[in-house]
Amino acid sequence: MEIIKIGLLGVAGVMLALQFKSNRPEYGLYVGAAVCLVIFTFSISGLKALLERIGVLEEYLSGSGKYLGFLLKAVGITYVCEFCASICKDAGYGAVAGQIEIFGKLSILLMGIPVLVAVIENISAITG
Repeated sequence: MEIIKIGLLGVAGVMLALQFKSNRPEYGLYVGAAVCLVIFTFSISGLKALLERIGVLEEYLSGSGKYLGFLLKAVGITYVCEFCASICKDAGYGAVAGQIEIFGKLSILLMGIPVLVAVIENISAITG
C-alpha cells in the first residue's frame, strides 16, 4: 500500500507544480524538489527494513559480508545520482544531469574494481 501512497503523492506534487509553471516556474521547481525529498524520506524507512534483511543474509555468507557493503554503496550511489540528476533535468539543466550520471557510473565502476580483482584471484587460485 505504500507504493500507492507514494505514487499519489508524486502525481499530486506534479499537478501542483504544473499550476505554478506558467506564472512562477521557480515555485514549480521548489514544489518538485520538496516532493522528491518527501518521497526520499519514505525510501529511507524502506531502506531500514532492507538493511535488517541483509544482516540476516550476511550471517549466511560468513566473511564475505564486505561484498554486501559494496553492493549497498553501489545502490546508494545510483539512487543519489538519479535523484540529483532528475532535479537538474526538471530545472532544465540536462547537461549537468548528464555529468552527474556519468560521475555516478564511474564511481560505481571504480568501486567495483577491487571486487573484480578478488574474483579473478579466486578463479586463478582454484585453477592452479
